[in-house]
Amino acid sequence: MGTKSTPVDDAPEDPEDLLPERSVLSLEEYLDMQAAIGNRTRFEIVYRLAHADELTPAELDAAMDVDDSTLHYHLNELRDVGLVEKRVRTERDRDGLYAYYRSTVLGDVILEHGVEELIRRERDFREAYDSGRGG
Repeated sequence: MGTKSTPVDDAPEDPEDLLPERSVLSLEEYLDMQAAIGNRTRFEIVYRLAHADELTPAELDAAMDVDDSTLHYHLNELRDVGLVEKRVRTERDRDGLYAYYRSTVLGDVILEHGVEELIRRERDFREAYDSGRGG
């Protein structure tokens, strides 16, 4: 009833076996990334950073309309799991800013092959279904 009778692919029985032999990250670390991006605010932060070169907290705050403490909490959560990195300047720029954030390669990949791909696939499935209707 709740199980598939024939395997779709050569998926290992133990999910831990999905990892390469010398994986840089553990399965738990990958799952922590997935959990982090599952929060709306954190998803939006990574989304905005992935589609920009880098942004300051002030730029993120203005774009997202979240309070400063909430923004920094979520930025720290994303840094902890490796989806966002912080670049700190040693000297202030003309606006007096020191910190800049950008999406890491892992942040870019989790967006492209995660939620964004699901959304693209839904659009493709909807178009295929709608175009198949006669009428």
